[in-house]
Amino acid sequence: MSSIVLLWVLFWAVFVIVSAIDLFFVTRRRETIPVRTALRWTALWISVAMLYSVAIWLLHPQGKQVATLFIAGYLTEYSLSVDNLFVFILIFSLMGVPEVAQPKLIKLGIYLSIVLRIVFIIFGIALIHRFHWLIYLFGALLLWTAWKMVATDEADQVHPDKNILYRLAARFLPIHADAPESRRLFLRDQGRLYITPLFLVFLVIGSTDVLFAIDSIPAIVGISQDPFVVLTSNVFAVLGLNSLFFALRGVMSLFRFLKHGVSIILFFIGAKMIAGAYPPIDDWFKDHPYVSLGVITIVLVVSIVLSLWHQKTCQGQIIDAPTKKPGFAPPDSCP
Repeated sequence: MSSIVLLWVLFWAVFVIVSAIDLFFVTRRRETIPVRTALRWTALWISVAMLYSVAIWLLHPQGKQVATLFIAGYLTEYSLSVDNLFVFILIFSLMGVPEVAQPKLIKLGIYLSIVLRIVFIIFGIALIHRFHWLIYLFGALLLWTAWKMVATDEADQVHPDKNILYRLAARFLPIHADAPESRRLFLRDQGRLYITPLFLVFLVIGSTDVLFAIDSIPAIVGISQDPFVVLTSNVFAVLGLNSLFFALRGVMSLFRFLKHGVSIILFFIGAKMIAGAYPPIDDWFKDHPYVSLGVITIVLVVSIVLSLWHQKTCQGQIIDAPTKKPGFAPPDSCP
C-alpha cells in the first residue's frame, strides 16, 4: 500500500469515526449541550485535523508542502464554516426553531454541505484543468465575496420568507402543524403525507449551504488544486460542526470580527489567484506555501484578539455606565 493510499484510507476512517461519535454522543442528546462541553468536543475535532496534518507531513512524498497547504485550506474553510453557522443561528432565531430540533437540522445541514462540496470540488477542479482561465474568474468571485461579506450585514442576507424553495414548498405542499417539541421533517396523518415547518427550515438551510459551497470552492482552489488537499481540508473543516454550533451560541462575542478576518483572507486569496497570471508570482507562491498559511493564521488570530479586546472594553463600559438617571438600564450586551 502506497503512502498516499494509506492517507486516503486514514482519512475515510477518521471521517466515519468522527461522524459516528458526533451522531450518537452529540446529535441524539435532547438536552442542551453546555458551552464547556461543546468547546471540549470542538477542540477534540480540531486536534484530530491537526494530527492528520502531521500524518500528511510524515507519510506524503511531498509531506512538508502538502501538510502546509492542508492546514491553510483547513483554516480557510473552517472560518467559512463558522460564518455559515452564524447564518444557521440567525435562521433558527428568525424562524422560531425550538432548541430540541436544532441539532438534527445542523447535522442534516452538515451532511448536505459535505455532499455539495465534494460535487463542486470534482467539477470545479475538472473545469479549471480544462479551462485554466476560470481560475481568474474564481479570483474575481472571491474579491466580490470579500467585499459583500464586509458591506452587507448577515441579518440583511437572510430572508426565509423570500427563499424560492421555501415559497414553492409552502405553496404547493401540504403542511402539518406538528408539535413544537417534535424533530420530524415529514408526518403522516390519516393516510396523507405532510411536511412540517422544520422541513421548510431545512430548505432554507440547504439553500444557504449551496451559496457557501459556491464561495468555499474558489477559496480552497486558490490555495491548492491538488484533489487530495482540496477534498480532505474541506471535509475536515465541516466535521464536528454540530459541537461548534453549541459552542458558538454561548461565545459568539469571541468571533465578532471573524467576518472581517475571513473577508481579508478571501481578498488575499482572490488577489493571489489573479496575480498568478504573471508566472513569476505564481511560481513564487507555489515555492513558498507557508506564506499563505502565515497570512491566514495571522489574520484569524488578530480577528479573535480584537474580538476579545472589544468584548472586554465593552463589558468595562457596561460596568462603569451611570445608573443614576431614572429608568436607565445598562445594555445587556456589546453593541
